[in-house]
Amino acid sequence: MEPERESGDPGPPALERRLRAVEAEVAVLKAALGDALRRIGLWEGRLPHANGAIPDPFTPPDPTGTPPPPPRRPPSISVGTQTEETPPAERGGAQEPPPPGSPPCPPLQHRPRLPRNQRPPNLPPPRRPPARPPRGTERAPPKGAHHEPRVTPCKLQPGGGLSEDVPSGPPHHNVRPFGPCGLPPRAAPRAPAARLGLRLPGPGQPLQPARVGLRGAHLLHRLRRRPPPRPPPPAAPLPAAQRLRPLPLQPVVHIWDSATLLTLQQIGLGSFERGVGSLAFSCADQGSYLCVVDDSNEHMMSVWDCARGTKLAEVKSTNESVLSVEFNPQDSSSIITSGKSHVYFWTWSGATLTKKQGIFGKYKKPKFIQCFVFDAAGDVLTGDSEGNILTWTRAGDGRGVGKGGKETYQIGQQTRAHEGSVFALCRRRDGTVLSGGGKDRRVLSWSPALSLLQEAEIPERFGAVRTIAEGPGEELLVGTTRNALLRGTLSGGFTAIVQGHTDEVWGLATHPTRCLFLTCGHDRQLCLWDGQEHALAWSLALEDTGLCADFHPGGQVVVVGLLTGRWVVLDTETQQPLAGGSDGNEQLSVVRFSPDGAFLAIGSHDNVIYIYSVTEEGRRYNRFGRCTGHSSFITHLDWSKDGHFIMSNSGDYEILYWDVAGGCKLLRNRFESRDREWASYTCVLGFHVFGVWPDGSDGTDINSLCRSHHERLVAVADDFCKVHLFQYPCARPKAPSHVYGGHGSHVTNVRFTHDDGHLVSLGGKDTGVFQWRVLGGPSPEPR
Repeated sequence: MEPERESGDPGPPALERRLRAVEAEVAVLKAALGDALRRIGLWEGRLPHANGAIPDPFTPPDPTGTPPPPPRRPPSISVGTQTEETPPAERGGAQEPPPPGSPPCPPLQHRPRLPRNQRPPNLPPPRRPPARPPRGTERAPPKGAHHEPRVTPCKLQPGGGLSEDVPSGPPHHNVRPFGPCGLPPRAAPRAPAARLGLRLPGPGQPLQPARVGLRGAHLLHRLRRRPPPRPPPPAAPLPAAQRLRPLPLQPVVHIWDSATLLTLQQIGLGSFERGVGSLAFSCADQGSYLCVVDDSNEHMMSVWDCARGTKLAEVKSTNESVLSVEFNPQDSSSIITSGKSHVYFWTWSGATLTKKQGIFGKYKKPKFIQCFVFDAAGDVLTGDSEGNILTWTRAGDGRGVGKGGKETYQIGQQTRAHEGSVFALCRRRDGTVLSGGGKDRRVLSWSPALSLLQEAEIPERFGAVRTIAEGPGEELLVGTTRNALLRGTLSGGFTAIVQGHTDEVWGLATHPTRCLFLTCGHDRQLCLWDGQEHALAWSLALEDTGLCADFHPGGQVVVVGLLTGRWVVLDTETQQPLAGGSDGNEQLSVVRFSPDGAFLAIGSHDNVIYIYSVTEEGRRYNRFGRCTGHSSFITHLDWSKDGHFIMSNSGDYEILYWDVAGGCKLLRNRFESRDREWASYTCVLGFHVFGVWPDGSDGTDINSLCRSHHERLVAVADDFCKVHLFQYPCARPKAPSHVYGGHGSHVTNVRFTHDDGHLVSLGGKDTGVFQWRVLGGPSPEPR
């Protein structure tokens, strides 16, 4: 009877299996180490002697006297940035003899291999190397050959291209691109991982272990030879995305000629922090001096000589917000600033600025003092957030309140003027004073003694009064909170001469037959503009933020997509809603009519394109189908010229093609779409426009793209305040372009007008709508 073994003690079969596994592992390590020593010996034998001769590697003498063959360096295969050595067994030749003194190196194909059930868990399973084409044949396919069609959706990185998108012929027979059209350089397919533990670098390079097991790495690491000291590598250049982003500009004041718009002087470059908050010219000496308050924490206040551009005085004003600054029109040595809960009276003398604080006394201190003006008697009138006009007088008899004696300013009179804040005060040539209110939208006229003379109310669609200026005669100019500039009189009313948006503008659509375009944005305003008159035709308020829009091919109907997932159809003549709907609860990013007006495609952030059939000239809509297959939100889409197919982009850089007429099916064979003609081209990803993407850019650097109707130009709106103009097709890396500036923020959208005579661009934070004339296009029609 055999003695009982303790619990957990493995039996003889288990110990034997473990011993065989360890022996097999040691044999593998010995083989790798022997092969490494052999190759080191061969390489050291090729090092030059002192006389410069390169000796032959060691080769055992042949007993028959046959001279040995000349040595050959083992062939290698380039794999990205590494070099993989081909084992002798895979090359079909015999192994080279090891150097003397080294342990015997068995052939690689004769290494001991254990059965699968006896292999220890820490050893990786044997892998058969995949079939590898000969060197030099895995990169370039035969000229004229095409790749096999893919059945998976295409994900295109910005700046790249795909062979499936390459048209079989020129996209347009009358178009000549800037340079040769072709695919960008494609990376070679990645080879399998290295099988050997070492690679042989070039002369003078260190011998380094390649991809080996963890147990062999620490042994082979001892064989590494340290390279000779090298000079430090040059500094790596900045990525292209960083080079493209504009550096933050330093605040500066430009003085312009009001007639010629030429720059007369540049003041304060490098002297202001964050920005310029407020500034004012002196009036007593025809604008010889300029007072500037910057946006730093201390709100530094400085006085400059306009002719020389030199700083004369500077001082810290206050840690509170400064909203306005003005010179005394009769004395340039007297300056006033106002802002959050303060009004300061400054005295300028030489290089010093001293201040006296206004005393409110028994009157309630307002939260903000937004504006002030000097009256004919030399007193100061201020407008505050409580809706009052305060009259400040100087205590000249020494009975002033608080410190300062006769230099103290105190309130002499308080007049109730508006409901809400007083945003603007203006003294007219006849001595009367104008005030503008925010909440009540009224413009009031006051006598010098502040008795009410006349009033007028601004229409609600223009917003509240923000500033007032006196024009020729009785005419007044009023600026409002909705970026409108009004002109008129108190008795005759006001009309808008300039209007605009008040928040980011994203939606843009151009009329198919007239020089009209429509915009919408985050301010919930829908505006139709007349491109010939450069004026607003009409505007209306939307129920929510408008993000996209498009005209029906007939031109009488426009559809607008909203942030809430709703879309509304309006009549362009009566501005009355005709139809509408809701597709999910995600925002809509693009709406597009088919060229014949039979379908409407709506791209949503729920990764779906909704298709509607359109009848009765765009006044009736029925759900036709849904295009599902994108893995991210829809960003852009275009219709084919026959109105049967759609090309779409998504947020994860996918390009998909859809057969709408065939039931909204996804076209998996991309070869079917490479020669298809598109009625418009607004997709930012595609073979015809991959050259617009600069090196190193990400998928958000380009916000919008538009091809001209004559298919010769493509305009691009980027994130760096620029509008680019390329030649179409732009299928060339680093394609040249014309670059135009003007926007003060990211450009959100661009579109050509119906005759390609103008280009319209929209701004983000600058809320700007720019109309550009395309040189070489049709001449502008007479007004």
